[in-house]
Amino acid sequence: MVLIVDDIRANIIALKKTLELHEINVDTAESGEEALKKILKTNYFLIIMDVQMPGLDGFEVVKILSGNKRTKDIPVIFLSAINIEKKYIFKGYETGAVDYVTKPVDIDLLILKVKTFLKLYEQKNELKVMKDLLSKEIKIRKEAQDNLEIKIIERTKELVLKNEELELKNHELQQFAWVVSHDLNEPVRKIQIFIKIIKELYLIDDKKAIDYVDRTIKSAERMQTLITDLLAYSRLSSKVQPEKTDLNEVLQEVLSDFDYLIERKKAIIKTGALPIIDSIPSQLRQVFQNLIGNALKFSRNEEVPIIKITSELIKTKEFDAEISPDGEYCRIIVSDNGIGFDEIYLDRIFIIFQSLNDRQTYEGTGIGLAIAKKIMEKHNGLITAKSQVGKGASFIMVLPLKYDNK
Repeated sequence: MVLIVDDIRANIIALKKTLELHEINVDTAESGEEALKKILKTNYFLIIMDVQMPGLDGFEVVKILSGNKRTKDIPVIFLSAINIEKKYIFKGYETGAVDYVTKPVDIDLLILKVKTFLKLYEQKNELKVMKDLLSKEIKIRKEAQDNLEIKIIERTKELVLKNEELELKNHELQQFAWVVSHDLNEPVRKIQIFIKIIKELYLIDDKKAIDYVDRTIKSAERMQTLITDLLAYSRLSSKVQPEKTDLNEVLQEVLSDFDYLIERKKAIIKTGALPIIDSIPSQLRQVFQNLIGNALKFSRNEEVPIIKITSELIKTKEFDAEISPDGEYCRIIVSDNGIGFDEIYLDRIFIIFQSLNDRQTYEGTGIGLAIAKKIMEKHNGLITAKSQVGKGASFIMVLPLKYDNK
C-alpha cells in the first residue's frame, strides 16, 4: 500500500484516484503527525510526501522514520511545488528520501516509479519467505538422521541458488528503475527535433510542415506504447498475446523514426525482404531500434554509414544453420561499417549497463542490447554478434516463425 501525505486535500484526492486507476492500494494522511501514527501501525511499500506542511514538515517526518529500525527502509518520494531549489533537493536526499520530484509532476513517470517500488517490495517479500524457508529447512535437516545428510546438502544448494537468483533480479530491477526514465527520453527528443524544424524552417500552411507535425504525433504515440510495453516486459510474470507480424512494416516504422538522423549523417540503408512471423511487434520494434540506433551512433566520422538488414529462412535454431526455403526459423543480420568492437568482449555487450565505449563521446545507458537479448529469449530466439575493431559489426538474430511462449 502507498501512503500519500499532503496537507491539501485536493492534491491527495487527485493523486489517490490516479494511483487507484492503476490498481494500486492507497492510504492518506493530511499531516506529518497523522502520517507517523499510521506508519507505526501499517506496512507501506512507498510514501509519497509533500515537503511543506504545518506542524511536522516532510523533512522532519523522514528524519524520524530514518531513526526507527522498522521504518528506516521505507522508500520516500518527496513532492514539492514550492521548495524546488537545489538546497531543498539536496536536503531531501540527505534526510533519506529516494527521490525528490518537483511540480508539475510527470504523472506517467511517477506511476512508473511507484510500480517499480511495488515490484521491489514484492521481490523483497519473496526473498524473505525464501530465506525463512531456507532457515527452517536447514534446521529440520540438521535434526534428521545421518543418512539424510546428502539430501540436506542438495536441498540447501537449491534454496541458496534460488535465493541468489531472487537477489539478482531484485538488484537488476533497482538498476532498471533508475535508468529507464533516461532511456524513455529518446522519443521526447524526437518530438523536440521535429518541433524545432517546423518552427525554424516551415510555415503553418506548408505541406511539408504538416507532414512533420503528423510524424511528431506518431512519435508521441510510440513513446506511450514504449512506456507501456517496457513496464509489461519488466514484470516476469506478464503475458503479452503474440500476433502475426510483418517485419518489413516494423522495420519501416523504425527507419521512419530515424529518418532525421539518417538524413543528417547521409547514411545508406540497404534492406532485404523480411518474413512474416508470430511475435510481439512492439518488442521486436525495440530490438530493431536498438540495433539500427547503435549502427548510426557508432559510425565512423570519415565514412558514410552503410547499414544492411538481410534475412533468410533456415532449418534449425542455430546461428550457422543451413538455409532452407521450408525452414521454421529465420536468420536476420543487421550489419554496419562503424567502429566495431573486439570480440573478446562479446559476452559483455549483452549484459545490462555494460558499455565498451566512452560515454562522453557515445551517449547511452548500456541497457539497449541487454533488453534486445531478453526480448529474443522471450521469443525463443537467439542473438549474437561478429565484429572487428574499425571494421564494423554484424548482429545476428535467429527467430522461430511460430511464437512459442514458454
